[in-house]
Amino acid sequence: MVVAASAEDFALSTQLGWPEAAYLHIPFCRQRCHYCDFATGLGTRELIETYVQRLCQEIGGAYRYRHLAGDPQPLTSIFFGGGTPSLLTVKQLSRILSQLRERIPFHPDCEISLEANPGTLTREQLAGYRDLGVNRISLGVQAFQAELLAACGRLHGVEEIYEAVADLQAVGFENFNLDLIFGLPYQTLEHWQESLQAVLEINPTHVSVYDLTLEPGTRFGRLYRPGEAPLPSEETTVAMYLTARELLTQAGYIHYEISNFARPGYACRHNRVYWENRPYFGFGMGSVGYEGGRRIQQPKTLHAYFEQVKAQVHPLPPPASAEEIWMDTVMLGLRLQEGLELATLQERFGSRKVEQALQRLDPYFEKGWASCEAGRLRLVPPEGWLFSNEVIEELLF
Repeated sequence: MVVAASAEDFALSTQLGWPEAAYLHIPFCRQRCHYCDFATGLGTRELIETYVQRLCQEIGGAYRYRHLAGDPQPLTSIFFGGGTPSLLTVKQLSRILSQLRERIPFHPDCEISLEANPGTLTREQLAGYRDLGVNRISLGVQAFQAELLAACGRLHGVEEIYEAVADLQAVGFENFNLDLIFGLPYQTLEHWQESLQAVLEINPTHVSVYDLTLEPGTRFGRLYRPGEAPLPSEETTVAMYLTARELLTQAGYIHYEISNFARPGYACRHNRVYWENRPYFGFGMGSVGYEGGRRIQQPKTLHAYFEQVKAQVHPLPPPASAEEIWMDTVMLGLRLQEGLELATLQERFGSRKVEQALQRLDPYFEKGWASCEAGRLRLVPPEGWLFSNEVIEELLF
């Protein structure tokens, strides 16, 4: 019988060292999209510049790392998310990366990703980003129909999508992702097929497809109810997901995570850190990090974030409990095509916990939604992924 480690033992053994990944939040947009509930706001040039100064102060402050043991480990992935990180000038991005590299070494093969929106980039800007070491761009396309983009509150049109892609290719960005959303108001299956065909013609290395979530406090959350017009029916959104899986896999993309497809060798390295429940830094307003066995939430307002950086404090919540680590591990890991390794689960949480989990999944093994083969527990697409919330809920005990 393998004895489950305590939360403290688990943290000390695997979580207290320096993370090898970093997320940096750039919380500014030209306009908030109608579905967005992220920690973002409108930013003037002056406010963005002040934020960059504070972000560099946070990254450079020794206080920021006192809870970590050992020496800094080279970063293998860095992700600029938002918001709209492409609102950063080349000089601002250079200052942030320089400050980060001064504090933490970069692995020679470090993946540096940056989210961008069509219409916020110039070719010169992209060339500058690339010269700084950015080697992956994630482009927020969402749809290829002007009426759907307008309904979402997106400022770009279809033409700007193609212009952004042309600029990416012109400056040598081989590795780029396109984001799409299905389940949008007034979106039909035909719209969705049209968007997927447009993506296939562009031929990015990576495609993300997200089901619209109606978040409280957003414009969409106030206007619409799930399954009611003008939102597509549940039957239609299921068909959209299955259509994406069919068309993209037929075109050679690997469906490696519930919402993500990649050409061989181009899975997003940074997002795998999340799905494998590995530690990562969270820098900037509203960011979340997993550092020293703790989920650390940064302040969600600029004022509070600026005050925290000024005071040089980094409040720490209690370490995650064994149950919280279990929940995160199964909820995130089962999103991946390869699922979870049973031996690792047993080592971390004990054989009894794993045996109980497998017993609870018996009905889903019988349905073919989940499998336990070759030492791995995984969900079986498409049904296992379509009903992943139902299956995973059985494991949260």
